[in-house]
Amino acid sequence: MASSDLREELNCSICLNIYTDPVTLRCGHNFCLSCIKSVLMSQKGTGTYSCPECRAEFQERPALQRNMKLCNIAERFRSTRPQSTMTGIFCTYCIQSPVPAAKACLLCEAFLCESHVTVHSKSTDHVLTEPTASPRNRKCAAHRELLKYYCCEDHVCICVSCCVLGEHRGHQVELLNEATENKKRRLRNILESLNVKHEEEEKGIQCLRDHKTDVKEKAANVTDQVTALFRDIRDELDVLEQKVLSEISTQQERVFHRVSDLIQQLEMKKDELCGKIHHIQKLCTMTDPLTVLQGRESDYHEHERPNEKEDNDKNVTAVGDLDEVLISVSLSRSLTDIVTDAQRKRGLLVQEVKDMLLDVNTAHSNVQVSGDLKRASRSEEKQPHPPARGRFKFYFQIFSIRTFSSGQHYWEVETSESGGWKVGVAFPSLERKGDQSWMGNNKKSWCLYKYNKEYSVIHNSNIRDLPVETPCHRIGIFLDYEAGRLSFYELDNPIRHLHTFSASFTEPLHAAFYVRDGGWVRITS
Repeated sequence: MASSDLREELNCSICLNIYTDPVTLRCGHNFCLSCIKSVLMSQKGTGTYSCPECRAEFQERPALQRNMKLCNIAERFRSTRPQSTMTGIFCTYCIQSPVPAAKACLLCEAFLCESHVTVHSKSTDHVLTEPTASPRNRKCAAHRELLKYYCCEDHVCICVSCCVLGEHRGHQVELLNEATENKKRRLRNILESLNVKHEEEEKGIQCLRDHKTDVKEKAANVTDQVTALFRDIRDELDVLEQKVLSEISTQQERVFHRVSDLIQQLEMKKDELCGKIHHIQKLCTMTDPLTVLQGRESDYHEHERPNEKEDNDKNVTAVGDLDEVLISVSLSRSLTDIVTDAQRKRGLLVQEVKDMLLDVNTAHSNVQVSGDLKRASRSEEKQPHPPARGRFKFYFQIFSIRTFSSGQHYWEVETSESGGWKVGVAFPSLERKGDQSWMGNNKKSWCLYKYNKEYSVIHNSNIRDLPVETPCHRIGIFLDYEAGRLSFYELDNPIRHLHTFSASFTEPLHAAFYVRDGGWVRITS
């Protein structure tokens, strides 16, 4: 009997087996290291951590202090008492040699082997159950009666006296088996939801891995092109070749680093889900109601996200891509006439728009346009523009004559140091008056805005500030109509990518410009 009591003291209250690598919480309770780690992982994100036994709460994840003395006692007990292959619990009455218990009598508070079950009392008062927990724990601590009900309001197992006379009188109660099945049903629903989320996380990781492969292939392709280009003119342009290859490698490593960080985050999320899934699966296979009913379903719930696929697409967008345009623009500005033909031959030359002119018929009456139709500036006096239906009435804006409805296009502009300006693109259907006519203040225009030496990008009234220490006064603009890409570059040394819009263009696009407070822009392409 003493041996049985000692074994109960050496049982982890989570797995109900003898302690393995026991650790102690600050509240003084002991658990197997792997058991308590699994519980704490399931509590992550709930705001607090709690002891599974006494429910003591901790604001931060509690430190796990290994209990060396308890570890030694458990190991010594385990070595002297061979474990049962089934439960590890032995018959109370087989004193001479340990015999695995087949049943537990809740009335006698004893474990019974097959032989003692046969001769045990068959009275209905002697309730036999599986030997998975201490029979003493199956009785009410206050009334010493069998726990037959589950209080749905207080989430505890109770006896008949608790229902009729105790503090649970009048509460909604269920039979233990009924409550167990109800909880298992809810846990299965949670498990199904977690499995779906687990699959989505897997898809997200695979999506990022595929993107990483695409970037690697693009990087390899561009590297081959650049290498071939410099092979043609090696003697004169060896230094420039190394510079471009270094830029490709830097971009690739930058994307790889971001992808690796995101994959690590998703792997951690996936591991957390695996821990919850494993714990729930374990609970769903258990026959002991107390163990199943321990803990709340809310510990396993995950926050719903409306569109998992959209999250995956955002992950790919967030890590960025190989910026072939930056490489090409750097080449086009650095190479002399001798390499122009070589660039065109290797497909790395971005063709600049040569016929970009301003459309006077769209200019606000206070926008002054130069004679070569390349420069627009703010004027305090109204300009003698001819009457036109497409003229901007409210803001100091102007469109280009040319529109773009397909292909890739690149142009450069020079801007004023003082004042403010916007450069970008817009649909022809953009309003010509009212607040909706202002570039970026609607769904029909995308722009880079500079004012007070600060950059920002605007679309659909969403403003994003760009961290720029010293604004440059030359801007490169790249449009890939089919890909829905609009990129802005600072043409400084080195050239710097400012921002890329991703959109679905449904109309032809004009190059669009806005000037204010003495600001001006000039097309240099």
